[in-house]
Amino acid sequence: MSQALPPRPVIFDTDPGIDDAMALWMLARHPGLDLRAITTVHGNAPVGTTTRNALALVDFFGLDVPVAAGADDALLPRTERFFPTQVHHEDGLGGGAPLLPATRRQPDPRPAWQLICDEINAAPGEITLVAVAPLTNLALALRHDPGIARKVREVVLMGGAFGLHGHGGNVTPVAEANIINDPEAADLVFTASWPVVTVGLDVTQQVVMPEALLQSLQGRRGPVGDFFWQITRHYQRYYDGRDAIGGLYAHDASAVVYCVAPEAFQLRRGPVRVALEGIARGQTIQDHLGLHEDSPASPWRGCPDQQVCVGVDAQRVRDEFMQLFDDSSQAASPAVSGDSQ
Repeated sequence: MSQALPPRPVIFDTDPGIDDAMALWMLARHPGLDLRAITTVHGNAPVGTTTRNALALVDFFGLDVPVAAGADDALLPRTERFFPTQVHHEDGLGGGAPLLPATRRQPDPRPAWQLICDEINAAPGEITLVAVAPLTNLALALRHDPGIARKVREVVLMGGAFGLHGHGGNVTPVAEANIINDPEAADLVFTASWPVVTVGLDVTQQVVMPEALLQSLQGRRGPVGDFFWQITRHYQRYYDGRDAIGGLYAHDASAVVYCVAPEAFQLRRGPVRVALEGIARGQTIQDHLGLHEDSPASPWRGCPDQQVCVGVDAQRVRDEFMQLFDDSSQAASPAVSGDSQ
């Protein structure tokens, strides 16, 4: 397990979400990470549902961090709302929300964008934003305080699809869910002057957690392993029906692993834009060849270079997740709130 440097301070922007819950467990327990706050947003479910899930998971995982509710729609409000219940169920957690203990925890009174700005301004140069959901909260934070872009250590996104390794979009042939749920916000985030690493479907769909691995979680870390086994049943049925992979993709966990083991990923540099119109709406496009330098009218001209993950050590991602369930792991630390049940 990677732990060469002091723990990295992180704000987690999320829409829990089954794979979001897996990522949050890593943020809660990995010794290389220091989770400072959680912000919620629309995506896998309405923001009311994702916020309730986040609050319950914070208690279940034994955390003490603020949770701030964020945007319940895209920057350009949509006339039709769609939530992927076929993937995450109506409760966002594969039907497993009733498995979580009741919580009296309340959201932070600040909107998500305000919490993000406050935390970054209080610790300039330290905070990594890990965003695994539609990017509305990050875009709103930039709109309210553009100066945060020069104060962020790094922005690590789970989102996008660049057509590598045979992987296109998962909502349209070219668009990934987190991006197409708010393309305008995503384009703003990619073109801001902060450093972005995007962990897209090109690599996350290379990381399959097979059923046998998920089944082995049962009985480990008190009720946590059983919880993950149960909530991933709905998730796996979806992926087995669509892709017949015999497991599930480690989407959001892969973004967290990048924060502690960047050497497990291969990167490609170049400015990134998001298509905002037509049948390609939501497509992420990187000019990694520098073609924009020869064209004054290029949509990429003047945009900062960002990093796109183009390769991954899939076994390393699985190992980083599974080691947090190892009884001998130094990440085992405080007991989760359900251990005494």
